Amino acid sequence: MRTAEVSGMSERVIVGMSGGVDSSVAAWLLKRQGYDVIGVTMQLWQDAFYETREMQKKSCASQAAEDARRVAGQLGIPHQLVDFQEKFKKGVVDYFVEEYRCGRTPNPCIVCNRRIKWEALLGRGRELGADYIATGHYARILQLPGGRYTLRSSKTAEKDQTYALYQLTQEQLSHTLMPVGEYTKDEIRALAAEAGLTVADKPDSQEICFIPDQDYTGFIERRLGAVPPEGNFVRADGTVIGRHRGITHYTVGQRKGLGIALGHPVFVTELRPETNEVVIGEAEEVFTDTLFATRLNWMAVEGPGSAPLKARAKIRYNHRGADCTIFSDGSDRVKVVFDSPQRAVTPGQSVVFYSEAGYVLGGGTIL
Repeated sequence: MRTAEVSGMSERVIVGMSGGVDSSVAAWLLKRQGYDVIGVTMQLWQDAFYETREMQKKSCASQAAEDARRVAGQLGIPHQLVDFQEKFKKGVVDYFVEEYRCGRTPNPCIVCNRRIKWEALLGRGRELGADYIATGHYARILQLPGGRYTLRSSKTAEKDQTYALYQLTQEQLSHTLMPVGEYTKDEIRALAAEAGLTVADKPDSQEICFIPDQDYTGFIERRLGAVPPEGNFVRADGTVIGRHRGITHYTVGQRKGLGIALGHPVFVTELRPETNEVVIGEAEEVFTDTLFATRLNWMAVEGPGSAPLKARAKIRYNHRGADCTIFSDGSDRVKVVFDSPQRAVTPGQSVVFYSEAGYVLGGGTIL
């Protein structure tokens, strides 16, 4: 554990306070460990559409700042509200819309973590003379014997968030603290209650923060200012079997809500944005043992090297992980072959590689 004392002076840490119980307890733990703590809440998104529907109160920009401010007051630490809405719009929202428009399924939280939250917090930390930033994520940061920093799974597997953090750089990891990773969720709530924090029983947020009603297609249509055109449902060989409502309504592996009746369950196996086609197949066609990935970021290793690398890979946040072999030619692209076929390998999603010891080796975006 890093010490909070350097030459007799407390190290300063900027804590990203979302208004939830995890980041609130992170701030409390760090203060208790002797750090000079400053709370920062990032204002990321506010959509007038939700205000007109009286839904803004459900979004991440609504109650979060007030809850964070109240907790900071309880802890006796300074609190700042900083506006990163323009960066968030360009770096996350525009990316989200474009990926769906192009037939891919994005990971907005992963992009937000590296490009917005960490870069923004580190920038604010430098302005305030901070040594570290900290968050309430369920993960643990380790420095390996060779000097590289990596993430290790948190104490509680069901809350582990390393998958969503694989894009963090060595520089970002070296200046980050994640005290919550040493606890289970129940223990964090118990600590919050012990500290008398007002958010001890606050429910966890499950949705994408800028789409609280989960109507992805409606959101995309408003952002594009147009309704995606209808197109054909086809079989893998191109045989037309029906009409779809627009490619943004579908993702690989989807079964429900297809709007096509073939007398038995069928699934989306591929999206073809260049021809505006949605490929429909049988259950077994949703499985594959091979994927390709790009936009790679490596943590525990500098890269896979020329020799095949054995690992365990997750292809979505709630995936249990599967044994695989990574093949690389040294470019920003790898081939991943699984020991057994995996369901719904989805372009645009992330594949994250883990060592046998649970370290994050690295990851990339599925092609």
